[in-house]
Amino acid sequence: MENRSNHRITVCISCRHKTGAPDSACRPGFELIERLRAAIDLAGDTIGADFEISGTACMAGCDRPCTVAYYGSRKATYLFGDIDADTDVGDLVSFARQYASLDDGWCSSTSRPKGLSGKTLARVPAAILVTEPAEVLQ
Repeated sequence: MENRSNHRITVCISCRHKTGAPDSACRPGFELIERLRAAIDLAGDTIGADFEISGTACMAGCDRPCTVAYYGSRKATYLFGDIDADTDVGDLVSFARQYASLDDGWCSSTSRPKGLSGKTLARVPAAILVTEPAEVLQ
């Protein structure tokens, strides 16, 4: 079956929340993926059909777990950290709706959901490949 999603949300499944004991840590990414999928399905609009949600190994946000990325074709990519599955899912769904409506993915920090304020780790411009014409040999 071909995936027709225009947008992706990727959650780090390697992030660990420290629990105090040196060899003990929980990995909140799997729980966040489940909650985010359920919340987007309940949103009742076309968001669910437009977003693929998956997990991936380390996204290098280890100091600010749990890390979540939003990206789409020809759009800026956003990386958020310090995401809490208990409190931030609603804001992640709101941002998905906002992100889907943006032609190039760009939005100001003040227009993003308030719960994501201070949690933006990066905004990466869409890749634009530039090719130079080959030199003509004489």
